[in-house]
Amino acid sequence: MARTDDYKQAREMAAEKLSQLDFDHLREKSGYLSSEPGVLEVPFLNRHYRVRYPAFAFYTTEEDRAAIPLQEQVLILHYLAAPAAPQPAGRWVAYREIPGAGFYFSAFAKRAIDPLKRVFGRDTASLDRAAAVLGGRRLPETGDAGYAFKPLPKVPLQLILWEGDDEFAPEANILFDRTVGEILSPEDIAWLAGMLVYRLIALSR
Repeated sequence: MARTDDYKQAREMAAEKLSQLDFDHLREKSGYLSSEPGVLEVPFLNRHYRVRYPAFAFYTTEEDRAAIPLQEQVLILHYLAAPAAPQPAGRWVAYREIPGAGFYFSAFAKRAIDPLKRVFGRDTASLDRAAAVLGGRRLPETGDAGYAFKPLPKVPLQLILWEGDDEFAPEANILFDRTVGEILSPEDIAWLAGMLVYRLIALSR
């Protein structure tokens, strides 16, 4: 388990690297919009952040004064710092198919797949309601509940759930565009999936 100091160090390292890059290049590569010079508008799940260049300080609106999790800041900065950010290819892969992801699979399952099954495996109606809040797009004929999300502009993912019953346990999967490994590390991808699932869980309560 990473400590707060680890996240702070990771944030500082990413911000330092990004401060050396051209703002317009970052904006165009990432797909984020800019409402004013040197400021990126960064929607993330059901919140909206503003990120100021070159310090890469995160802000929220006056109406939203909740603390900005360091983990989310680091993930977004890693996305901005990606050496490449190709447009999604529209071809989907499981986590194990991402280059280098095999080592992190158990962490991915613990952070994302297991809680998804545990909370929604016998209650897809709650998933439907929570997914609507996060702008999830329903995937027809995909599991008992399937949704497409885009938590980062060029990182879409699909969440698929099969309900359990007295005979079978619930099953779930999370699929990623095949380009995701060019943008985020396997560890960041696992964290992103977990953030989405836990935000859905929070919204379902």
